[in-house]
Amino acid sequence: MPFSFCPQCGTKLQPDFKFCPSCGEKLPCIADETGLSSPASLKHEATTSVVKTSPETTKHTESVISCLVSPRPALKKTRNSLRLEKEVKFNIQDASIQTLLSTHPAGNVTTEETVHGFASKLHTPVVKGDLEVKPPVVKSLRSVRGKGKVLSPAKEETPSGGITEGLAGDGSTSSPNSKSPSKAAGRSKAKKVKHTFTVEPLQDGEEVTDTMGRKWKLMKLLSRSTTELLYEVSRPSLKESDHILKLGAKDGRIFNEQNFLQRAAKPATVDKWIKQNKMDFLGIPTCVGFGLHADSYRFLIFPNMGRSLLSVIDEENKLLSEKDVLQLTCRILDVLQFMHSNEYVHADINAENIYIKTGPKSQVYLGGYCHAFRFCPGGQHVEYREGSRTAHEGTVEFISLDAHKGAAPSRRSDLQSLGYCMLHWHTGTLPWSELAQPDQVAAQKQRYMEDVKALMSHCFGRQKVSSAFQDYLSAVMSLQYSEQPDYSGLKTGLCAALQKLGGSMEQPLSL
Repeated sequence: MPFSFCPQCGTKLQPDFKFCPSCGEKLPCIADETGLSSPASLKHEATTSVVKTSPETTKHTESVISCLVSPRPALKKTRNSLRLEKEVKFNIQDASIQTLLSTHPAGNVTTEETVHGFASKLHTPVVKGDLEVKPPVVKSLRSVRGKGKVLSPAKEETPSGGITEGLAGDGSTSSPNSKSPSKAAGRSKAKKVKHTFTVEPLQDGEEVTDTMGRKWKLMKLLSRSTTELLYEVSRPSLKESDHILKLGAKDGRIFNEQNFLQRAAKPATVDKWIKQNKMDFLGIPTCVGFGLHADSYRFLIFPNMGRSLLSVIDEENKLLSEKDVLQLTCRILDVLQFMHSNEYVHADINAENIYIKTGPKSQVYLGGYCHAFRFCPGGQHVEYREGSRTAHEGTVEFISLDAHKGAAPSRRSDLQSLGYCMLHWHTGTLPWSELAQPDQVAAQKQRYMEDVKALMSHCFGRQKVSSAFQDYLSAVMSLQYSEQPDYSGLKTGLCAALQKLGGSMEQPLSL
């Protein structure tokens, strides 16, 4: 029985076959109806006529056959073709795996499987031997499935040999893997943009209602900043104005202060601490009411705490004596010890947040808990991670070096800030007071943190350096991030220096 051959794989076929049993290719039979020989017979005749004809005739005959028979590509590759492709080696000069995906290929590729994989993706013809291949431009490694996804910008090689990402229209890097200089300092999650809320003042005489249903009437605006307002308020049923109201944006930092006061500074908690430590007073303000107003304001109400230390210093226009500074520091240390024992730090100690109520015994309050931070939730101290928070939060002149670096504030942060305040209240200057850039301030604090004597010499100048100040600063500057301070030791040293100056904690401040 005569046999014919498949034009694709060369398998012997019977004349009545319509499909090749090996490759599955449909055998063209239209040529028989038009008077031409079938592809199989032509192929058979060509192979049998090679012996009788010259090489030129053979080439001509095969070209005629290829013109007559132009079947579609095979449905699958045969074993022989796969074996041949595996044997192919590419020796690509000045190309690399990365630059196969760039607009300017460069580098050397010698790995057979890697190059073959990229060559098949780039539709590079498979050739046996050594040759130079210039693949087409591919925009991204990321494969695109469907119409919804868009190719990312191409990487381009700079003349210096580096690879730069595609840039957005505004000149900024559009690659998701690019890192800004600010993020290179420490690993961190992507942060949300923190907004500064501008609070518009309310009219005098307007009434607000707290969560207990009590009405409070705004009497007079006492102070104003970009984020909060301070009013003198009174109950309509009372004639005297003996309370103050702090007003801020509903979603501003005042909510952080409210959270601290409700969680860690409840009146019962404060009273218990006072009894346990045999104290007569603790300068934690008592929040007697809070609430929302006009769907955009949040307010807190406190008993009258007197005047802020900042207003006292500005009005008297003179520096505080060493005795007054030591008294203030001892009383603020009591407040910080209470806060730290309840897992919170203040993180923004300055004269604006300290209130003094005069009387037979001066009462010193520490307020302004908008930056209060829970450093030890559940008894587990947070880890030191630079860049984990927004850098330079708080009053730049007095915040700790940890806050400058974007690390979460800890107990040592509060004590170091208090040390800066002590120097400023008594000497009126700090080495970084005239600097405007926070990074420059941080650099100066880093320098003097390692040399407390130089810091004291700079602040006191020709005056005699206070040994109590120097001992305190040396102790707090040497604290480790999670180390528990020796509050009693610090306070004992300050009280001893206060007694040498003829003062005591029971005496009123001479402000």
